[in-house]
Amino acid sequence: MAIHMGKPTAAVRGPGQEEPPDTGARGAGDRHRLTAPQGLAALSLDAMASVAYGPESIVLVLAAAGAYGMGFTLPVTLAITALLAVLVASYRQVIAAFPDGGGSYAVAKKHLGRRTSLMAAASLILDYVLNVAVSVTVGVAALTSAFPGLHGERVWICLAVLVLVTAVNLRGVVDSAKAFLAPTALFVGAVLAMIAVGLFRDGPVSTASAAGHPSALGEGATTVGVLLLLKAFAAGCSALTGVEAVANAVPSFRAPAARRAQRTEVALGVLLAVMLIGLSVLIGRFHLQPVEGVTVLAQLADASFGHNAAFYVVQFATMVLLALAANTSFAGLPVLMGLLARDNHLPHVFALKADRQVHRHGVIWLALVSAVLLVLSGGDTNTLVPLFAIGVFVGFTICQVGMVLHWRGERPRRWRGRAVLNGFGALLTGVAAVVVTATKFTEGAWLIVLALPLIVLGFGRVHRAYAEIGERLELGRVPQPPHRARSLVVVPVSGLSKLTCRALTAARSLGDEVLAVTVTHPAPEDRETAEALRRDWELWNPGVELTELSSDTRSLGRPLSGYVRELARTHPDAQVTVLIPETEPARLWQRMLQNQRGSVVAHAVRRDTDAVICRLRFRITDDAR
Repeated sequence: MAIHMGKPTAAVRGPGQEEPPDTGARGAGDRHRLTAPQGLAALSLDAMASVAYGPESIVLVLAAAGAYGMGFTLPVTLAITALLAVLVASYRQVIAAFPDGGGSYAVAKKHLGRRTSLMAAASLILDYVLNVAVSVTVGVAALTSAFPGLHGERVWICLAVLVLVTAVNLRGVVDSAKAFLAPTALFVGAVLAMIAVGLFRDGPVSTASAAGHPSALGEGATTVGVLLLLKAFAAGCSALTGVEAVANAVPSFRAPAARRAQRTEVALGVLLAVMLIGLSVLIGRFHLQPVEGVTVLAQLADASFGHNAAFYVVQFATMVLLALAANTSFAGLPVLMGLLARDNHLPHVFALKADRQVHRHGVIWLALVSAVLLVLSGGDTNTLVPLFAIGVFVGFTICQVGMVLHWRGERPRRWRGRAVLNGFGALLTGVAAVVVTATKFTEGAWLIVLALPLIVLGFGRVHRAYAEIGERLELGRVPQPPHRARSLVVVPVSGLSKLTCRALTAARSLGDEVLAVTVTHPAPEDRETAEALRRDWELWNPGVELTELSSDTRSLGRPLSGYVRELARTHPDAQVTVLIPETEPARLWQRMLQNQRGSVVAHAVRRDTDAVICRLRFRITDDAR
């Protein structure tokens, strides 16, 4: 197979230039791309699911300062929401400027250099992979909390959920969006209804879910330090994971892709902001205290709806959405890996698309790596959560810094205000990245600090390998004119049959000289077979001489590859081709009965020589005579 090192050609748009208007004509694969509502379902599950643990992360940090510290829940949430607005505005501009997708990787590649772009890509890859593992384990943890008898089977349940999400995504991003649209709508509707009902309550309707559970609230604190607020801010920023997914997967949208992606980004930001602020208001309104063993979202549902069917609807919707939030990674990471493959930083196979616009190899790779993480962690959420969200903050910061340089270089109208906005966002996400890494370093964050540079080194190694291949192939240069060379075709045979006749016929049409070769063994029983073949060959007289190669070790591949090497040495100007005849039965189970001699010969010749290998398949159909 030829190795393609070049870039596909495409119409060039300037940074920030709008796409041409949609004329109504769609490409052949457009029905396998996303509309804005479908994009919200396919790419927002990670961000939506973070509503279930983002506010709780803030509360658990501030609880160390007692009831006084809990009073800062809303201010911290408003700061996070302000950062969310900055990120949404920034990624909306990223979508317009880089409509081919890639997000922070594309921005850094253009404005911050190759190494920084690879660091952004590595951080996104880590975040996407960990998002799959964390989402699945958290969703299954909610299930095993409701049904404790399943706790011992949580690893198998996690793997079953992973197989389900993978299978849906292998059918295409549109099919995954359609499948997950209902769970997304159910969760968003349930949370918004809970907020609306809770705002009209003077106090909690029920506290049954928290009854009997020890409080996690600290005592005696009357002041809240800046470090605690920073830690709460950084912890709550876990609610922002997934905001970048839309910008990474712009090519997955229908034309005009950039406009649809921008609308999806804004809708995601608005919904996420409303839910975060609404939940924080309810936390203060109900004077909620974190307790062990019960989530903050469960307590809020209990306080708003009461301990009834609506409460369980919220829990069920949360459980399903958390388990399916892995879909964001399956929608975004394969597109990013495709871009990296086009830039020769990953194997080119990741750039290939199936018939439904699916980066199938990226989907399968993500599923396999996530499965390994699930097995190694034993399906334990606490093992994976400390590693989560660090990578996305690194990507956020790189993207914001790159956009500052973008505005300075392009200088459109009001570019200074946009640059200040992105610079402020870079400062906030940079602080969050440092604080999260420092506070969770001993809990496993050191693995991320170690993994990031190792992944970047891996990108560099792949790129150098492709550069070396390109140099050997003289890519980018005009090759010498092709010329005709003398052709020698070697045909391995083991007996006389219709297959042998077809092989020699094909060989004569391919080459100037045909050489039939058979491998013999000195054992008495094998000597009789060799003599019978020699006698039958002389009687048949196909006009091709039969050469016998003796092998004391009953090896088949090595004598043939040695013969081919000797031919290449004695005929340096000739092109040597090895034509391997093989039968291919109609039924799969019959193919398992074959002796695989052709595969053995092909492997040996490919390993030890530069000869061309041609495998002639003789198909045996049911109606063959």
